Amino acid sequence: MIMVDTSKRISSSSRITHVPQEQELILIKFHEGDARDPRNFSYTQKWTITLLCCTLSGIIAAAASSYSISYESMMKDLNCTQLQATLGLSLYAIGFGIVPLVSTSFSEECGRRPVYIMSSALLFLAEVMNALAPNIQTVVVSRALQGIFGACGASLIGGSIADIWQPHERGLPMSLFAFASLFSFGLGSAFGGLISASPHLGWRWVQWVHAMFTGAFALGVILVMSETRSSIILAHIAMDTRKTTGDPRYRSSAEIDKPSMSSLIKTSCTRPLYLLLTEPIVQSVSLWVGFVWGVVYCLLESVTAEFQSVYNFSVRDTGFVLLCQRKVIILHTCSASDLLPQQCRRHHRFFGEHVSGNLVPGQEARLYMPCIAAVVLPVSMFIYAWTASPNIPWIVPLIGLTAFMSGVFVIYQVSFLYLADWYVYRRIYPANV
Repeated sequence: MIMVDTSKRISSSSRITHVPQEQELILIKFHEGDARDPRNFSYTQKWTITLLCCTLSGIIAAAASSYSISYESMMKDLNCTQLQATLGLSLYAIGFGIVPLVSTSFSEECGRRPVYIMSSALLFLAEVMNALAPNIQTVVVSRALQGIFGACGASLIGGSIADIWQPHERGLPMSLFAFASLFSFGLGSAFGGLISASPHLGWRWVQWVHAMFTGAFALGVILVMSETRSSIILAHIAMDTRKTTGDPRYRSSAEIDKPSMSSLIKTSCTRPLYLLLTEPIVQSVSLWVGFVWGVVYCLLESVTAEFQSVYNFSVRDTGFVLLCQRKVIILHTCSASDLLPQQCRRHHRFFGEHVSGNLVPGQEARLYMPCIAAVVLPVSMFIYAWTASPNIPWIVPLIGLTAFMSGVFVIYQVSFLYLADWYVYRRIYPANV
């Protein structure tokens, strides 16, 4: 820990409390190699945090696909229409898309770990509510709550990975994050189909299984996850130093000129929208990922209808279709360890810029693969849409689906990597972005 005398005098009008008038501050910083700095966590601790984050991403993705494939069991049990059941999936996606605009900013101010704990605990309760629902109205409300609470935690994952990994190390962790999100769509469908097709289980047990995994994740966060937001860690160190020494001059940079609570809430609610409306990079990537993610949710609806009505697949077989076309994601993730180091070398060789005599890697080198994915995506969608016919083997639309998920994986992975590299380097709130 480095203590720097900032020689900054605090007047009586300052919003920092408990500091005498005309008192100099001592700034708390990490020293080089400080084990408390998230960038200096051990690899065991880094991978534990990364895998926990990926687990949450997988739980939330599986909750979407397993719900949609269990419609038939739900409609029989609750005597509802498919339109009413579909509303649960739609509200889940809406809550997932809107809430991060507000929730992510609070993690920048109060830390990531408390938000993960709150998010997973409330998500667990919403899943229990869904499993015990006596009617479709309760199911719809609980699904909306699942989307809201799940989004609070899932929206922090990219920022958490950026907190603990250096830019040249983020490739594989981000690949695992994208893998967990997309592969779990198929995994949730497969297990959801198996469970809901069983006459002794049904759709309620799909929700109970999700609640079990979410509860286990919440315990994992409480027991093994550390705070990864460096400004929050420094603020805690400064607070402990003040208590130990009795000297109120010790402050972290985040505590200097700290705004009032009302100003903090206003900033937390408006900062993501400000970045979305004023940053062309954020606008472009958000529009692209939003479109792709919307198509993925539409696929969840269309795959079941197509393979069951056109090819007479059972619910169980349809679940395996969604799982099967995720196999390409495994190949992409396995190849990341080979391709991403080559990308890092391209960063330095072709896109580096000199800052203070040092070569800083350019983030644009990550955009080679998305250029290919941008072509694969519409071609694969065309194949899937125009080959759904009893006269054409079922493997043909499945090939289109597999190619589509390949493009989605690349776009999803690289978007997070690109934004994290760009805005972390410029010290602009990565979780908000």
